[in-house]
Amino acid sequence: MQEKVYSTNTPVAPDQISLKAIILGVGCWFKYLLRKWYVIVAFVLIGAVLGLFYASSRAPIFTATTTFVLENSSTKGALGQYAGVASMIGIDIGGGGGLFQGENILELYKSRAMITKALLTPYDFNGVSQLLIDRYLETSKIREGWAKHLDLKDIKFNTDNKYTNAQQQVIHDSILGQIVKRLTSQNLEVRKQDKKMSLMGVTVKSNDELFAKAFNETIVSTVNKFYLDTKTQKSLENVAILQAKTDSVRELMRGSINRAAIIADATPNQNPTRMAQRIAPIENAKVSAEVSQGVLATLLQNLELSKISLLKETPLIQIVDEPILPLDTTRFGKLKGIVIGAFIGGILIVLVLILRKIVKDALKS
Repeated sequence: MQEKVYSTNTPVAPDQISLKAIILGVGCWFKYLLRKWYVIVAFVLIGAVLGLFYASSRAPIFTATTTFVLENSSTKGALGQYAGVASMIGIDIGGGGGLFQGENILELYKSRAMITKALLTPYDFNGVSQLLIDRYLETSKIREGWAKHLDLKDIKFNTDNKYTNAQQQVIHDSILGQIVKRLTSQNLEVRKQDKKMSLMGVTVKSNDELFAKAFNETIVSTVNKFYLDTKTQKSLENVAILQAKTDSVRELMRGSINRAAIIADATPNQNPTRMAQRIAPIENAKVSAEVSQGVLATLLQNLELSKISLLKETPLIQIVDEPILPLDTTRFGKLKGIVIGAFIGGILIVLVLILRKIVKDALKS
């Protein structure tokens, strides 16, 4: 039986195009595709089978999430009135803000330095200590792909990432750079969960449950420690300087007091005509002790103010939730795979059939 040809190439003037012509054209295409129903059904079934196979082969994704509250106290206010007085004698008690603002801690989680430091941290996996970078290379099958590369086959990482061989240093740094990019784009998500609150969340997704939990805990610990240390570094240095000056003046004052007492003990029966030998040294020692006492009082006051400044500049990072095994699991559903595969298979074969007919009609005309 000869196949009936539904031509869609009948010349129509632009001013003659109407709704009826469009409907007739669509009807012709529909009849054509209906005659090819067995081909379409076959490809839909093939797509569904492929979708089912894809869903079955997909490994589950484990999600580890840590949420914490960041409270960044301000050092301005009551402490500010003392800063000017302290600066007049060359003492900085802090209170001038910090290197980071509160939300900038989120950017630290995406920095290469912090991620690299976390990856080079050892972690206990079921009783076996292993660097996170080594665990990632194994679970992501990256190390298996290095079997044919002699310069990568036996590569090993250490905690400080320092190597005597310059070529090895370049290779290690290059690998770490690529892994950092993969982690930030595929595995690591950092966000502020509420704009009105300082509640922040760090999420790590991986097909390895233990790595997801380990890396989440390590990156949170690494970044938060760096943030705290950096925010309080200047105030800590001020406290240390003031403490050293205070101890020095206190020892000087004690030395003056002891010197006056020693001079008095050395001349118990002083000749009245030789009082200058006793009174002058004792008075000088007393004056030195009184001066040191005044300086010491000022230093002690500034030291306490500096300690208050340190407390105020130290942000509070309180962990609210942390990852606990078993982690939340996301799977690619089989039904979802069947539906998506069938849809894609149907769309592709329809497009191929339409393109095939258009080419055939063009060649005939």
